Amino acid sequence: MSAAAGANGRTAFVNARLLDPASGLDAPGALLVEDEHVADIGPGLFASGVPEGIAAIDCRGHCLAPGLVDIRVNVREPGEEHKETFETASAAAAAGGVTSMVCLPDTDPPIDDAALVEFVARRARDVGVVRIYAYGGITRGLAGREITEMGLMAAAGAVAFTDGSHAVGSALVMRRALNYARTFGLLIVQHPEEPALADGDMNEGEVATRLGLAGIPAAAEAILLERDLRLVELTGGRYHAAHLSTAAGVEIVRAAKARGMAITCDTAPAYFTLNDGAVGDYRTFAKLSPPLRSEDDRRAIEEGIVDGTIDVIASDHSPHDQDSKRLPFTQAECGIVGLESLLPLALRLHHQAGMPLLNLIGTMTDRPARALGLPGGRLAKGAPADFVLFDAARPWRLDPDSFRSKSKNAPFEGHPVQGRVLRTVVGGATVFELEDRPGR
Repeated sequence: MSAAAGANGRTAFVNARLLDPASGLDAPGALLVEDEHVADIGPGLFASGVPEGIAAIDCRGHCLAPGLVDIRVNVREPGEEHKETFETASAAAAAGGVTSMVCLPDTDPPIDDAALVEFVARRARDVGVVRIYAYGGITRGLAGREITEMGLMAAAGAVAFTDGSHAVGSALVMRRALNYARTFGLLIVQHPEEPALADGDMNEGEVATRLGLAGIPAAAEAILLERDLRLVELTGGRYHAAHLSTAAGVEIVRAAKARGMAITCDTAPAYFTLNDGAVGDYRTFAKLSPPLRSEDDRRAIEEGIVDGTIDVIASDHSPHDQDSKRLPFTQAECGIVGLESLLPLALRLHHQAGMPLLNLIGTMTDRPARALGLPGGRLAKGAPADFVLFDAARPWRLDPDSFRSKSKNAPFEGHPVQGRVLRTVVGGATVFELEDRPGR
């Protein structure tokens, strides 16, 4: 669905609360779209009314922010299209206010050469309604042994390099990867979990003991982070730690930043919303990698976001079909869908933890865009007209069965949230509009 445009393809979004973390703007105002870019923006724009020939959309005082930039999305195409495709993931992203998403290389075959990076770009152009980018694998086959031709993949469009949900366990391989990537100014993204300690089903602790499940200690995250940061100091490479889940991990990153290390990190809503008690009686929809941790860890993740230690909130969207999840706990796949619940779950940090709204939105827009060098994440003259209109106060309950994602695996059935996406715009065109929006 495209927004109606006036003469010369111009549309005005008026009566909005403008939120732009990149510039610090948080004020009532308006935004003008011309063709695919932001032509003007500001508190005083159209103060005397919208001129004739420009279509106007009344935002009714709701928040208008840059479109979310989600840097951890499993699409499953190629190889597992029965779980998710570029088309269904793109529709889910639009419904969640995500205008740019970066695909992890955990596919079949994995994205570990330039041809597969180009495949993602073609599919994005053919079926995507949001902007879709690709990671390249750090190692061939994501096997952790031989580094890939990162320079060729970067030239083909890869925005950074990761082995996805696989940790690069060899210190020698990680050192080589950091060195090679530094030559091209490329970013290495690590799943920080020591493989030798990660052969378990859930967080090591009281719940795992009661359920008789093998535990993964929190130390698995701390050990690999400490090792990698030593290698970053040794090589001068660029490094990003993905989905932090433990208090120890947050403290390690906090200390490294205090020493002046230019590293970044992210987490996902599940790690500040839930703890390992969500596993309940073998609830496989709460099986993640890394696993849900203790309540103390959950609180530390929340505090790390609020104080700025954690740079980015990403969905960690990991779709699985019923056959992959409705299994005994030890056999079930790890992961949950998250594109459509990213914003409402994150807004909890504003409503309940007191995080300023502009700072929170920055963790999902400006900061991830800057970390990966992407063009989105800001509202400014000349920037792509990619933005989301949302009601930050609207209460509702999550219903995974209604998600546009092909898979529905999420432990948030009936979970109360506050904040809902009303409209998503990409390149000046409306790609999602909430049908039951009040006042339509």
